[in-house]
Amino acid sequence: MVRKSWQPKDRFKARAHRHRGKRSAVRPRTHDATGLAILYGWHTVKAALENPARRFRSLLATENALRRLADDRVALPLKPELVRPDVIDARLGPDAVHQGLLAEADPLAVPALTEIAQTGIVLVLDQITDPHNVGAILRSAAAFAAKAIITTARHSPEATGVLAKSASGALELVPLVTVQNLARGLEELRAHGFLLVGLDSTGNADLSAVALRAPLALVLGAEGKGLRQLTKQTCDSVARIDVPGEIKSLNVSNAAALALYIASRQLQSTL
Repeated sequence: MVRKSWQPKDRFKARAHRHRGKRSAVRPRTHDATGLAILYGWHTVKAALENPARRFRSLLATENALRRLADDRVALPLKPELVRPDVIDARLGPDAVHQGLLAEADPLAVPALTEIAQTGIVLVLDQITDPHNVGAILRSAAAFAAKAIITTARHSPEATGVLAKSASGALELVPLVTVQNLARGLEELRAHGFLLVGLDSTGNADLSAVALRAPLALVLGAEGKGLRQLTKQTCDSVARIDVPGEIKSLNVSNAAALALYIASRQLQSTL
């Protein structure tokens, strides 16, 4: 049964009750008190289970989810706790689509800039804080085989919870690199041979008309604010994405996917 007295494991439920009626506030908690990552949902947890770099602390699963994992021959690195769906509901809150799976795991190791492969494309995020957007960007990055996503230690969402769910397993595939200072991080990328191209509505040319080469860093800014001035100044060039419709701006995750497509096609044509 779901516990009715206050216990540490009820913290997710309590958070949801405190903010009931405020949809943006009723987000699943991404870390517990010890800093463990909270992962939920079929694709998210399955990809994590298949990632040998993940270290799990607990796994809650419904009977149907365990049967599905067995059908897909997913090896379980720990013994799961069989629970009813409402137990996971109580942990995560009313808005989480968990599909019968909830795991607690250690956060993935954060590689250094110098460990990024100096080939292909990386994405750099300038203070993009919405975890749904960053998760969707991660998913596109995995689809286009981007080598990494670089973001700042501050003004960016945690690499768990809503972000991981939105990434649909891509968090296990694309390294998420954090830097303390974005401008210095961009300069370090340049020193390692990366071409730095910012994406902004004020760009001088359409991205498809810009001469691109690998290794390439595509730099995206937050919706509304766009790229910060220092970020623009640090880039080698700033490009825009021209669209034919009446609405000229795109959601940043859609812009990232389109930019990856344009850049990937151009880089492939030069091989």
